Amino acid sequence: MAVATQDKVRALGEDFASLREVADVLGVDVAQISRWRRGGGIDEANALRVDLLEFVMAQLTRIYDRQTARDWLFGLNPNLGDRRPLDLIRAGRVHDVIAAVEAEYGDAYA
Repeated sequence: MAVATQDKVRALGEDFASLREVADVLGVDVAQISRWRRGGGIDEANALRVDLLEFVMAQLTRIYDRQTARDWLFGLNPNLGDRRPLDLIRAGRVHDVIAAVEAEYGDAYA
C-alpha cells in the first residue's frame, strides 16, 4: 500500500526545521505544503518531488543525522557533476539523485 502524500509531507516536516524549509527545498510556496499536509490535491510533478525528497531523506538518515542529511541536499555533490541534490530533486531527476544516494551508502561503508 502506498503512503499518502500528506503523510510524506508530515514526515518531511519532522526532518526539516519548518514547513517553510520543506517548501524552499521543493521550490514551492509554503501554502502548498500546508495544503498537501492536510490532504489537498497535488499535481503529478510535485508529487514526484515530494516522493523523491521523502525517499532521499529516509535513506540519508539511515547513515547520517538529520542535519547532515539536510546539508547533503544543499551541498555541491561530485556524484552529480558538482550540482546540488536539491536542484535535481526540484527538476524531478529521480535516477540521478538515487544514484548519488547509493554512492553515499558505498562511501559510508567503505
